[in-house]
Amino acid sequence: MDNQHKILVSELTQLLLGGSAHASFQDAIKALNPKLRGVKPDNMPYSIWQLVDHIRIAQWDMLRFSKDADHKSPEWPDEYWPKESEPADDDAWKGSIEQIDSDLDEFIELLEHSDIYQPLEHGEGQSILREALQLADHNSYHIGEIVAIRRVLGDWK
Repeated sequence: MDNQHKILVSELTQLLLGGSAHASFQDAIKALNPKLRGVKPDNMPYSIWQLVDHIRIAQWDMLRFSKDADHKSPEWPDEYWPKESEPADDDAWKGSIEQIDSDLDEFIELLEHSDIYQPLEHGEGQSILREALQLADHNSYHIGEIVAIRRVLGDWK
């Protein structure tokens, strides 16, 4: 890997992990009152739980698409959003967060060991670079929504 490639992968990794220009995912959920996970504030279409699990599903899909030519994406939009406004229990909450973390680690590993510019053979012009940028953009958008909901609910620092 040449130096410019290493620099780009490092910058993409920092973008994916967040925390520079906006809150990271971990910051956004840190010390969240568990009773607020399923609350939908007025005029908001979803709860923090639905946002968290949507991040999990979409990130998993982008990772699997990037790695597996046989991957079948969920049906949009119904299978990308949980129907329940709150997690079934603490294990569901923790499991979703653990998968977000592990899938992100796996995607970063893919970034570090791929030709990020090469179009994926099974795609329509997508590359690992494009998927990384889409993943960062998607996650940061919804992380911002989590923070906004926490502010509305009076549960943000």
